[in-house]
Amino acid sequence: MFHKNIKLIIAGLITITGIWQFTEGNIGNGIFLLLLTAIPIFIYFKNEFILLAFLKLRKQDFPGAQKWLSYIKNPETALIQKQQGYFNYLQGIMVSQTNINQAEKYFKKAIELGLSMDMDLAVAKLNLAGVAMSRRRKLEATTLLNEAKRLDKQGMLKEQITMMKDQMKKI
Repeated sequence: MFHKNIKLIIAGLITITGIWQFTEGNIGNGIFLLLLTAIPIFIYFKNEFILLAFLKLRKQDFPGAQKWLSYIKNPETALIQKQQGYFNYLQGIMVSQTNINQAEKYFKKAIELGLSMDMDLAVAKLNLAGVAMSRRRKLEATTLLNEAKRLDKQGMLKEQITMMKDQMKKI
């Protein structure tokens, strides 16, 4: 796993090599190298292991997603802030199957670091509301459910939110 700044250095070196190719008269090589610069820049903003973990998660392959996330040894140095948020979000989803206390820590850190999409933020808050409800913190759970409902603009979590509100009435 590369440090995030090494990816930018690689992009800079490829750009310099492309410019050198232009000065030598190799226009085709220069154009190819400048187009090739897009790959390290894309990987700087969208980590390849997180993308692969999302693909595995989409197929409900939790062990496969966990395998890809395990390649990220030190997320603070390898990822930018939003990617760290998604790393913690994915870890929270993985751990929520087994350890609810650790999942709460991951989801809180993911919200703190920031998630780009409102839907992901709504899912994180919904999971935190479930944790709060299981610990009999009704006020916190209600607040988190209302925030999740506000963030769920497409109504994909509507059924889960109403189910949790019904369960909360029993507490």
